[in-house]
Amino acid sequence: MELIPGLPDDIARECLIRANHQEFPTIASTCRAWMAEIQHPDFFQRRKAVGLSRNLIVMAQAMVQPGRESRSATTKYLATPTYRLTVFEPETGRWSELNPSFGLTEGLPLFCQIVRVGSDVIVMGGWDPRTWTASTAVYIYDFVQAQWRRGTDMPGVPRSFFGCVASEFMVFVAGGHDDQKNALKSAMAYDVAKDVWLPMPDMARERDECKGVFHCGKVHVIGGYRTEMQGQFESSAEAFDVSTWKWDPVHEDFLEASSCPRTCVSGGNGLMYMCRTGEVAALENDTWKVIGNLPNEMREIAYVVTWQDKLLVIGSPMFGEPHTAYMLDTKQYTWTKTLVPEEYSSHVQSGCCLEL
Repeated sequence: MELIPGLPDDIARECLIRANHQEFPTIASTCRAWMAEIQHPDFFQRRKAVGLSRNLIVMAQAMVQPGRESRSATTKYLATPTYRLTVFEPETGRWSELNPSFGLTEGLPLFCQIVRVGSDVIVMGGWDPRTWTASTAVYIYDFVQAQWRRGTDMPGVPRSFFGCVASEFMVFVAGGHDDQKNALKSAMAYDVAKDVWLPMPDMARERDECKGVFHCGKVHVIGGYRTEMQGQFESSAEAFDVSTWKWDPVHEDFLEASSCPRTCVSGGNGLMYMCRTGEVAALENDTWKVIGNLPNEMREIAYVVTWQDKLLVIGSPMFGEPHTAYMLDTKQYTWTKTLVPEEYSSHVQSGCCLEL
């Protein structure tokens, strides 16, 4: 069967890869042949090779209760925020909101983690917004078919504030704390395609409120603190080698100073970045080097993400004020302010970048 009647399949494929990513669900539902084509890894590789792929920043973002006048004076934030999934397209500047899953009609779990595997975005853990109890639920949104599905719940004790990061095929969860606020050193991996959880060796140390970063082929679990330290972050990190399924020795003073590691991100250029005390620093050859100052409006950093040679920072001048966004060109070290509509000027608790 021809992909498009009357056209050779190679020409038909050239037509399909030129479709806007918002049309993917329609293409996938047209016929089985188109569904198979758009779900094949080569489809996205061809789009990327000819410069047609688009980056999407998907975020767990609080809803805004807008006022009637200027947003700086009257925009209101709910006492207990309701979070939804929002999407920012850097190439077009377009912001949008995804329809919630059947299990998320009350909003996303508070403090949930958002990661990406392929064209799937995974919402993992967090607190139930109604009961404030730790959730083990896993929700998966397929951007190709625009459909939600439930994944297998996280095994073991319910955990909060864990490190979470994804590789090409798997999601890795490490640390956090249990319902008695005991910091954890256990870890596990989730195979998204097979919908199964795999055990991992424990880390050497307990790490509550740690940050997961997939960098140079390894899962880095950065910072955090032990049970008896309660909020006093340490500067060490541990790296898990996926190829050997073993943890490397603890890297002491990885951050050089004890601080919250939540702004640590991996760049596509082999560097790791971090926002700290008004600056952006890059990790190169085990040394953090300052590469630029943050814009004056970026004093309270909510979220940082990278793609290609860009770094996006979302934050505000002061806690509780409307958020704005700036993009840093990591080659030229220049900042560009991004227009943020009022309905998307709220706090971001987690997010990820996917390329379609």
